[in-house]
Amino acid sequence: MLLPALLLAALPQTAPEPVASVRIAFDRKRETAVSVSGFADLAAKRPITPDDPVRVASVSKLVVAIGVLRLVEQGRLNLDADVSKTLGWKLRNPAFPDTPITLRLLLSHRSSLTDNVDYVLPLDADMAGILADPKAWDSEHAPGTFFRYTNFNFPVIAAVMERATGERFDKLMDRLVLGPLKLDACYNWASCAPATAARAVTIYRSRQPTKDDHKGAAPACAVTPATDGSCDLARWRAGANGAIFSPQGGLRISARGLARIGRLLLGNGKVDGVRLLTPRSVALLETPLWTFAGSNGDTSNGFYCSYGLAMTFLPTTRSGCSDNLFGDSRPRLGHGGEAYGLRSGLWLDRAAGTGIAFFATDVPDTTGIRSAFTPIEESLAAPPR
Repeated sequence: MLLPALLLAALPQTAPEPVASVRIAFDRKRETAVSVSGFADLAAKRPITPDDPVRVASVSKLVVAIGVLRLVEQGRLNLDADVSKTLGWKLRNPAFPDTPITLRLLLSHRSSLTDNVDYVLPLDADMAGILADPKAWDSEHAPGTFFRYTNFNFPVIAAVMERATGERFDKLMDRLVLGPLKLDACYNWASCAPATAARAVTIYRSRQPTKDDHKGAAPACAVTPATDGSCDLARWRAGANGAIFSPQGGLRISARGLARIGRLLLGNGKVDGVRLLTPRSVALLETPLWTFAGSNGDTSNGFYCSYGLAMTFLPTTRSGCSDNLFGDSRPRLGHGGEAYGLRSGLWLDRAAGTGIAFFATDVPDTTGIRSAFTPIEESLAAPPR
């Protein structure tokens, strides 16, 4: 079986098993339970391990927020400043040209940006030119007045980080977060060792590879190639294209690495003797900035009902919300991920001082028994009995 028997028993009988699943429970000091099953690579019959790097989709956003807050602590960024001043070009919703857009609004999906234009950009893309298109924006809601989950917020955040530091986003995230925590992880492979990329977890949909099918080698191009098909990272220019390293979803990290991020937060910014954030910064991360009130946001069919600085809060007891992933009334915070057939999650029970990190590949887009999450996610969220 690909899922532990007791977890699998909780699934509807028609739900297929994932190709791979990993679940790690932890508290502030250590991992408390590890469960793995399935294959990192079906064709090679390579078994999954808790140390294999996987594209964790939108959980990547939470890790970006940690990097942003490190720069805020250093005085290099301000959550409430107009990001145009750092970017060197004016970022505005054309329908609301006098309303500044800040990192706080971008991180909390209240910037009024949309994903109506493609946010997966080639290496040589001009992001400023793309965001000058009115189609990229919500013309009905001013920045700060409406929540809409938008991936394009995070390439903008990455561009701001690059302009503030002069560093390439993936290398900056390694310096600020991944390196200090001794995580063998990277955004879009370029700053990972080839041996790490060769151990990538292949992502599947209906048993067909959709992402990171490296066949035991590093990818030929670590990013989306330029429009002419070339892959020369020397073309990078700080802030010109924040999408190159997929800050919205391109973090490759193991479930064990995600668990360490969770332990960092449970430790109020400190894990295994390493102080990465101040308790004040962790408190900022753990503060909701938007909660669904009936008409002040798009919940994505009840999936998002309370959100902060790249942090989701569960559950929300309001009509129109279906975010009860754990099936109880205990508050949780963290982030989920979904892309290319993968589902992932990093969730903390702050009151209990515990958390879980998980992912599964080849997960159908079906709705769970108690929430807008999938049955696989609901089963992984539940503790084994």
